[in-house]
Amino acid sequence: MADFDDRAFRAALGQFCTGVVIATGTLDGEPAGFAAQSFSSLSLDPPLVMLCPAKSSTSWPKLRDSGAFCINILGEDQRAVCDLFAQSGIDKFGGLDWRPGVTGSPVLSDVIAYIDCDLEQEHDAGDHTIAVGRVRDLQIVQPEQTPLLFFRGGYGRFDATA
Repeated sequence: MADFDDRAFRAALGQFCTGVVIATGTLDGEPAGFAAQSFSSLSLDPPLVMLCPAKSSTSWPKLRDSGAFCINILGEDQRAVCDLFAQSGIDKFGGLDWRPGVTGSPVLSDVIAYIDCDLEQEHDAGDHTIAVGRVRDLQIVQPEQTPLLFFRGGYGRFDATA
């Protein structure tokens, strides 16, 4: 048994800065999505990424059942989009501009970049799932934009001039 509690674990992991993404998908013509920090590149050959949704997520089963998902990388000015997708039980897409990607998953407008994937594999990981996506399409939409970051329980930005 570990000699630390949940708060100490969260505090230690909060020292690692992460980007913020919106994972999206479409099941039976209905878009779904959620905000996530647990996203990473996994392999260049083949091109794979990793997303780790919580098992408590009500949106992930929709993306999983569709067989595809799109990672939308948020810019520093998209905190409101992050807050919207962090909620459950609401229409997250009603007021947003988006288009279907090659997998049919929503590509949100004004993101820094998107990565559209087929779901390749899933692995059990405690209270989360490790979802491996095979990249089918990607694009850097706004190369001059800086990312929305999450650090020590709060949001911030990257200053490239420092």
